[in-house]
Amino acid sequence: MREVRTIPLVTGRCRHPERMTIRDGGWRPVNFPAVAMLILHPDEGPILFDTGYDRAFLAATNPFPERLYRWATPVDLPHGRDAASQCAALGFDPADIRHLILSHFHADHIAGTHRFPNAALHCARAGLDDARRGSRFARTRRGILSELIPPDFAARARFFEDTPDVPLSPDLYPFKRGADLLGDGSLLAVELPGHCPGHWGLVTRDVRWGLHFLVADAAWSLDAIRRNMPPPALTTRFLGETQRVLSTLNALHRLWRRNPEIRITPCHCAERVAEAGNSD
Repeated sequence: MREVRTIPLVTGRCRHPERMTIRDGGWRPVNFPAVAMLILHPDEGPILFDTGYDRAFLAATNPFPERLYRWATPVDLPHGRDAASQCAALGFDPADIRHLILSHFHADHIAGTHRFPNAALHCARAGLDDARRGSRFARTRRGILSELIPPDFAARARFFEDTPDVPLSPDLYPFKRGADLLGDGSLLAVELPGHCPGHWGLVTRDVRWGLHFLVADAAWSLDAIRRNMPPPALTTRFLGETQRVLSTLNALHRLWRRNPEIRITPCHCAERVAEAGNSD
């Protein structure tokens, strides 16, 4: 695998009862950061994994029924903390970013997609198909806001399912196969089923961390992975498929136990954000 460098971007946060994300959590609302990952590739330049929140999320949740999403998970997005603004502050014009990788189509992961107009959009076909299914209310209930999907999305899409399938390093067992997004082994998309249709993570070889597994919403915290502690069935049934959530979380737990030096990063993990020292 070619080495890349990763830089976490904290793009705001939402508040929600902890118990809805981990079975033995409390009912008191806690902050869940939304982390996008800036990936610096030696040839392709800056690449983004997810976008986190953006001001477009607030606009998309003004009308009803979409406002239900904002009521359920109130969002705090300080000025300049969206992914595009942070990329610009680091010297990377959002218009120059050539690849945007979307783990899935929930609004807190795709809200800033429109800010990267020239990027190829890497995603699961299953996720895009699901994002187009049902009424506005049904999509909102599933965490999808259609207004956040740019009109030219299909023309720019590159689907994980169509990408060359390659074996993963034995160090990543029980995960065995990945999709080689750039053809050089630097970015390997890995299906992590259960959270919602078309939910995938990404494996890189990080210059700082070695193997780095970005697991999106396969777990909301490292604590959940270490203890193999899933969300309650209410959450897993509401968003996805309970048995597949449990299977994916168990596989991540087995990976961590077998090879704890591999870096695993969930997108909403406060522990990873505190460690990086870049919280809002």
